Amino acid sequence: MLFNSIQFLVFFIVVTLAYFSLSWRGRWFLLLAASCYFYMVFKPVFILILFGTIIIDYFAGIWIGQAKEQKHKKLLLILSLISNIGILAFFKYYDFLGDSFNALFHMAGLRSYVPPLTGLVPHELAQWMVDGAGRVILPIGLSFHTFQAMSYTIEVYRGNQKPERHFGVYALYVMFYPQLVAGPIERPQNMLFQFHSYFKYDFERLKSGLMQMAFGFFKKLVIADRLAEVVNHVYDNPADQNGLSLLIATMFFAFQIYCDFSGYSDIAIGAARVMGFTLMDNFRSPYESASISEFWGRWHISLSTWFRDYLYIPLGGNRKGELNKYRNQFIVFLVSGLWHGASWNYVIWGALHGSYQVGASLRDRWMKKMGWSLPKNRLTHLLGVFVTFGLVTIAWVFFRNHMAPVSRSFTILHKIATLSWSDTIHTPYNSVEMFFCVFLVAFLMVKEHYFEKIPTKNTGQFFLLFSVIAFLTYFLGVVTDNQFIYFQF
Repeated sequence: MLFNSIQFLVFFIVVTLAYFSLSWRGRWFLLLAASCYFYMVFKPVFILILFGTIIIDYFAGIWIGQAKEQKHKKLLLILSLISNIGILAFFKYYDFLGDSFNALFHMAGLRSYVPPLTGLVPHELAQWMVDGAGRVILPIGLSFHTFQAMSYTIEVYRGNQKPERHFGVYALYVMFYPQLVAGPIERPQNMLFQFHSYFKYDFERLKSGLMQMAFGFFKKLVIADRLAEVVNHVYDNPADQNGLSLLIATMFFAFQIYCDFSGYSDIAIGAARVMGFTLMDNFRSPYESASISEFWGRWHISLSTWFRDYLYIPLGGNRKGELNKYRNQFIVFLVSGLWHGASWNYVIWGALHGSYQVGASLRDRWMKKMGWSLPKNRLTHLLGVFVTFGLVTIAWVFFRNHMAPVSRSFTILHKIATLSWSDTIHTPYNSVEMFFCVFLVAFLMVKEHYFEKIPTKNTGQFFLLFSVIAFLTYFLGVVTDNQFIYFQF
């Protein structure tokens, strides 16, 4: 079910009202049933995959908790992780790897044929797995709920979380509808105890949640989907576009994907807060970052901290020398690129960010060795923000072209690098509409700098601001069937 639909608004109102009318025993069941319905609206058959992993990890957690010897616990954890990663890899990366092997053998003059994913399953099931163009449809949010499930078994193994014996509550931990398909990727320590809690109706919490949801809808419908009109027009035919048009579209995409994804997170966090649940923040004004490391401390926080805790630190973190630290940093970003999708463009995107991070670490080490340091003032901070945004935006070119050949991304970058400021901008919008897009971006940056969260303590102010945001979203929102970008992950 899409958040940006009338169907969701009706669903949210009905589920929330029913939630507050029930005792705890009825609430967990209501939320689980509602979450199943929410997920099955997309593609009903894929819920079987989701419940398969839920059953595996539920019993794995209990058995890990019961195991007496460490080696038995470790074996159970490995089997659980293999099951989760195996399902993710099968659906998300099988065709990518198969096509890559076929192309490699073809270049070497050897015969090789790795069958497509649809050729490995019964014909009846294969029909459910493809779209109109014959492409495999990934189970919605597969990467998100897989990582959330993995964090549970890892934390049980580490002794930081007791095994959850209530199957319904554990299933709800994985399937909780606000963050089911695009996060935030939660930890069991933060969520499981909340599903055992009874939250009374709280008007202040209601106001705060509804306001965050309202601005999330504004970011998605008014800003992201409006910028998408320009981005799609330019990026769908980059060969026919000049460097200036591609530069503007690329900068617009940087804000499109931010408003799209952070808008989803705002709606998810707000919807959960209305019912009493607290989800972790996922974004903190990332384009105000003055370095790549700061950017990743502000962008998709639930994923970056997941990789830190479950990949970077287990690899050794920064504890085994500088060389190993750089290696671990690069591996994390490379895996992050692959996590986003089966495309060489995603791999390059991750490699670029890994190179940025390692390069910054090497620069800092060299400057420290030379006894140099940059002065800390407003000018150097603004310069850092400008450079960081430029580096992030260059990497977005590969991210946006994930379904195209890598050569297209390099062509776009070459055109941008050799642009002429006398070029005519080719977009579907006129000059007034383009100015409005720029105004929306500027408004967003000013708002998030001074009011990261819109105040709601004053009830009269809340009703006024909420009404204004809802009014502007309704009349200025771009009415399309655009799903959220991160649903595909």
